[in-house]
Parts: sequence; structure tokens; C-alpha cells
Amino acid sequence: MGMKEERTFRVAGHDFSLVMAEDSPVWNTLKAYDPFTIDEPGSPIFTVEVTAEEWEYKGEPAYTEECEDEDMPRIDVFRTEDDGWQFRMSINHRSPVCCVLDATKDLKKGLAHVSGSPYTMQYGVNNSLMLLYALNTAGLGTLEMHSSVIMCKGKAFLFLAKSGTGKSTHSSLWLKHIEGSELMNDDNPIVRVLEDGSVIAYGSPWSGKTPCYKNISAPVGAMVRIRRAPFDKITRLSIPEAYASVYSSSSGLKFETDMADGLHDTFAKIAISTPCYVLDCLPDEMAARVCAAEVLGNE
Repeated sequence: MGMKEERTFRVAGHDFSLVMAEDSPVWNTLKAYDPFTIDEPGSPIFTVEVTAEEWEYKGEPAYTEECEDEDMPRIDVFRTEDDGWQFRMSINHRSPVCCVLDATKDLKKGLAHVSGSPYTMQYGVNNSLMLLYALNTAGLGTLEMHSSVIMCKGKAFLFLAKSGTGKSTHSSLWLKHIEGSELMNDDNPIVRVLEDGSVIAYGSPWSGKTPCYKNISAPVGAMVRIRRAPFDKITRLSIPEAYASVYSSSSGLKFETDMADGLHDTFAKIAISTPCYVLDCLPDEMAARVCAAEVLGNE
């Protein structure tokens, strides 16, 4: 057996480690993590070790992901006899399982069984890290969001929506038409509520189809849910509506009581302190200008 290599990464202030054979070709596919690599790691909140050993299916179903779009990734969750976890991942809802992640009860250690092409192996490793990051930070005032994020005038603006609705399109409209705009992340930014109550958005190694892996952060100026409509109109959400909007765009095992309690606390703090909106819009320049006029006007 070849020598193993361990690398540690820091995303939004949380450290985690990856252990893999030092000659594994997967290392070369993880360039997105380079900006987040740290040389003097502290205490990682979790570690994923990668193995090429065949996986063994085990456990009873705890959660099966509903198929809203067959092209979306799939993760099914199982509880094992030793009260641990098994996560079975597929590239989409039509594809076979390409990675099985066995995790301890406390989710601090994961063993990722990957096989196939370099692409499917990279997919399994990347999603194992992203998954355990979301689960381990749920009680730490941290959310892994499904969002596209623009920075402008020193603040971060998160655009939320179901896949295919137009988050990335709206960000691209800001980049084209709103002066001073910069893309922070296009799919999975991190949001933290700090001890002083401030809400901060962070770049991450996870940015979907758009390569945008920036180790940067900014205070959240607003969260805006995008809805397709034949007109452009932005509306401020009430606190309960804001809570529901943030809830529906965050990751986590929300059926697990302890984890759900931590997430609830974070959702509530954001809903109370952060302006949240719904933008009914066309994919046009006016949508970006209507949105910017409102959210930048609140700065």
C-alpha cells in the first residue's frame, strides 16, 4: 500500500482534513481547494479518508432524496447498526451509485469509497467533503447555502432559487449592469452568524458549474429569492417568510433533532437581522437594476 497524504483546509473559519494516497490522481482534480489549504492546521472538525476498497451496502433508510430534476445529484441516507451513517451518492438520479461514504455516529470521521473514472472519483471526494462540512457546522452558526453570491459596495448579496430558476443568470446581469459587482460564489457559499450577531458570507471550494473558488468574505447585505415572472418587482419578506426562504436554500439533516435545533437558531437570527426579499422578474437588465436599487438603497 502506498503512502498516505493529509491536507487540511479552512473554509469560513472551520478546518477539515482529507486523507488519500499521495499518488492518487484525484489530488490533481481538487484545484478548487488550493485557496483554502492551510499549512499549519489546528483541530479539524472532521476528516474524510478516501479508499478504493469496494463498498458494502448497509443500514436502514433514513432519508431518500426526492427527484425534482433527474439531472440533479442524488444522495440517499442510511443509519447503520452501530448507529453510524452511510451516504450513497450518484451524479444524477439516472446514474448508479459512484461513491459510498461511511461516517461515524458523530460525523467526525468519514471513509469515502470511490471508484470509476477520475471524474466520478473527484465527484465522490468533493461531495463527501461538502456533505460532512454542512453536517458538522450545522450547530456552529454556519449554513451551507444553495445560492449565487455577488459582492458590491463591500457587501454580499445572495440570490436564492430552485435549480434552473435563474440564480446564476441574475448574478451575470449584476456583473454586466451593476457597477462594482464581483462574483463571490455561484452555487454553495457559506454563511455564518458570528458571536456578535453579524452575518457574514464566505467563498468556498464548491461553486457548481462556474469555477469561482475565492477565499474571501463580506457582510451579508441581503438575501433575495428569485422567481420567474413576466415583470420585474421586488418585495420585502416578513420575518416568518424570510425564515422559510433561508430554510429552503440550506443544507443539513433537518430530520435530526439536534442538527435541526442548531439550524433553526441560525435561520431565526438571519431572518430577524438580515433584509430578505423575493424578486419576481424576467431575465433582463431591468431585473438587476430593480433589485440593486432596493438592496443597495438599504445600505
